[in-house]
Amino acid sequence: MNLNKVFLIGRLTRDPQVRALPSGQQVCSFGLATDRYFVDKSGQKQQQTEFHNVVLFGRLAEIASQYLTKGSLAMIEGRLQTRTWQGTNGNQRSRTEIVAQSLQLGPKSAGKVAYPQGAPEKETPPAEEIPVIEENEGEIDVKDIPF
Repeated sequence: MNLNKVFLIGRLTRDPQVRALPSGQQVCSFGLATDRYFVDKSGQKQQQTEFHNVVLFGRLAEIASQYLTKGSLAMIEGRLQTRTWQGTNGNQRSRTEIVAQSLQLGPKSAGKVAYPQGAPEKETPPAEEIPVIEENEGEIDVKDIPF
């Protein structure tokens, strides 16, 4: 049995870039940074950041471009894919990407609302529940298949 599944929760390193394929399908790409915290041998707390390339197609691309910006928190579920191509200088190039199959937007930022000068500040209401957006709604989920 083989499995190619990735789950990432992180922050966007740049605004989503949207383009269209010759078929007209939307494609969106952005960078995602994830952090890992650990204690090294000397007992010091350390942080290690990894940077990932994320690609979304179709409706997921539209949603990401509409709601996400640099610094947004997002959860991506997808698969790893490595593309190779010939560079402009003739060298072989490659890039490993996460092709998203599911996207969950992070919470809306809560905090103080800006009101006209002299008006009392009020807390924003709690962030609303944001649903998970699936790429292929209605398809059979691997978890439903008995092995």
